[in-house]
Amino acid sequence: MLRGWLDAYGLRAQGNHGFIPGSWPLTTADLDRFKLALEIANILGLEHMGTGSDPTGSAYKADWDVAADKWNALGAIARDAGIKLYTHNHDAAYAFLLDSGPPDEQGRPTRSSGIRKLEYFFGISDPGLVHFEMDIYWAHVAQYKHRTYTAPDGSTRTDVFDPLRTVRAQEKRFPLFHAKDGASNPAVPNGYDMVPFGTGDIDYRRFFSRLRHPGYHNPMYEQDNAPGADPAQSLRLAEVSYRNLAALRG
Repeated sequence: MLRGWLDAYGLRAQGNHGFIPGSWPLTTADLDRFKLALEIANILGLEHMGTGSDPTGSAYKADWDVAADKWNALGAIARDAGIKLYTHNHDAAYAFLLDSGPPDEQGRPTRSSGIRKLEYFFGISDPGLVHFEMDIYWAHVAQYKHRTYTAPDGSTRTDVFDPLRTVRAQEKRFPLFHAKDGASNPAVPNGYDMVPFGTGDIDYRRFFSRLRHPGYHNPMYEQDNAPGADPAQSLRLAEVSYRNLAALRG
């Protein structure tokens, strides 16, 4: 039914937040369900399948190593099915990895060498198998929130995150974007209020204009706090946001 609806209106679906197994090593049930999700993605004509979550919620290097093993394996299965597997960031993924310093009571590191969690994951995951959907709003929240870390020697150091630089370093690993806008508000913990696209302070014109492969990426509008109780109001917000997004992309 959904594929028929897409075809009837001349639409192409690019990706979804589908099933990512929780088990590792994979259980038979999880593997079968993952393959079924890939089959459904192919029926819908999707080129990408992913998740709305980070590869792991952990702050520790060892857990990201395990996550890379898992995602490399899942990515190979997805590739064989003709699908690019991707993970979707939130701001916590760009916080600093705990990978050094004196151990805590459980033997875990308490300080950072200054590398961010997802940037570490870029380096240990296979670029041909594991792809990414940057949520540009949450990446800018990370720029606001995650600016300092405790270095191995105990000193506090500052490093300001640059979402555009992160994408430009490996553009072909970012086939998808979530394009959300934010109005700067230092009074709230995230530093931004989420607003309809084109009405906020995130410099999307700069972001899109400086991509080296603009035709490769698929930015998709979403607003987490859209009024779900009033479909007509949500539709009006979506129309304004999509119109602004289309204007920026030319």
